[in-house]
Amino acid sequence: MTQRPTRMRVLCVFGQHNYGDPRRGEGYEYANFVPALRRLGHDVLFLESWDRTKYSDFASLNRRLLELVEAERPDVVFSVMFTYEIWLETWELLRDSGITVTVNWTTDDSWKYACSSRFLAPAFHAFTTTYPSALARYEKDGIRNVILTQWAANAGALRAPLPAARCRYPVSFIGTAHGERPRWIRELGRRGLDVACFGQGWPAGPLAGPEIPDIIQGSVISLNFSNATRAWEGFRSRHTHQVKARTFEVPGAGGFLLTQWANGLERYFVPDREIAVFHDIAELAAKIQYFLANPSERDAIAGAGFERTRRHHLYDQRLREVLDFALRRRESLEAGRGAPPQTGINWEAFERAVERHRRNQRLALVRTLLKAPCSLVWGPTRGERAARRLLFEVSWRVAGAHTYSAAGWPGRLFYEVS
Repeated sequence: MTQRPTRMRVLCVFGQHNYGDPRRGEGYEYANFVPALRRLGHDVLFLESWDRTKYSDFASLNRRLLELVEAERPDVVFSVMFTYEIWLETWELLRDSGITVTVNWTTDDSWKYACSSRFLAPAFHAFTTTYPSALARYEKDGIRNVILTQWAANAGALRAPLPAARCRYPVSFIGTAHGERPRWIRELGRRGLDVACFGQGWPAGPLAGPEIPDIIQGSVISLNFSNATRAWEGFRSRHTHQVKARTFEVPGAGGFLLTQWANGLERYFVPDREIAVFHDIAELAAKIQYFLANPSERDAIAGAGFERTRRHHLYDQRLREVLDFALRRRESLEAGRGAPPQTGINWEAFERAVERHRRNQRLALVRTLLKAPCSLVWGPTRGERAARRLLFEVSWRVAGAHTYSAAGWPGRLFYEVS
């Protein structure tokens, strides 16, 4: 068996800011994964892959990634895919180059498995999921390079809980104002329970990264909603709930977590002893009132949740397991080949992919025909996004993995809004 290095060069490929937009603050992945990798003793390199203003097109981004790997020769490329910014061909070239190990941290498999993850996973040495149910789907589809992991807390942001009497906010929520969240917050207000809300879409706006632990620790109760994007099964959709990163971030930052129930939550915390849970608006309102009126019980649960997080739910632990799994997967792949791997990038294959990515007059016409009616309904900016989304939803159903290749139509037609 190959001796695994304890100190590695890790190239992180994702966004520095939320959704690749500097106006939306520092991104979760950048704020948590990069420090954890450094605490593990690794040298971290970074490539911005979400901000569309950094490159002229996807071909430029993919070329930059390959050039960087060839020049820096990182031991691991650790990515978080946003849409289809890095082509399948590029991941396959990296996987087969013999230079590095590729691993992707996957988000939202409750709905992304069908439209994204199952197409991307085979191109990597290792792939993660945070859903036990999704792991079963990978295995059923013959995809064996997947490890079950979970979100966690940042060891650098750990804070012991404050007593309820010293907290500034009775109830707070940090997160984007989407889905049913605004309705739930309004309903709590009608019941006399005001919630201080922070994030994109709320009047207070987004928080800078260092402000988030202050709000959490300074709140008697920190809310978390587990609703996710609707999952598609063929052409039908269903509501989904998920264990979110905030589930670990709140107890780790010294907060008392009152979270909406999600399947699998009991694998990580004991409800009513380390966190509190709710299933509907009536139960949410009742528990807010109860814990505001019983601060000693609130303090005990907050303390137990903090201790469980500090011992078992840190990114240092999660990423060590993921990287070790990725290295073992590469060893297994190379042993199965029975021949030494390549020792470089196949640039001829990449240039062929670039040629397939070029837009022609026919595709320019398709773009115009898609944008025109959408722009009439939603305006030019939202209309272009709607056209891109419509094309994507058709593409992954009809063309499957081709959507994520250099020749995929969504990436060729709608770079700026992808």
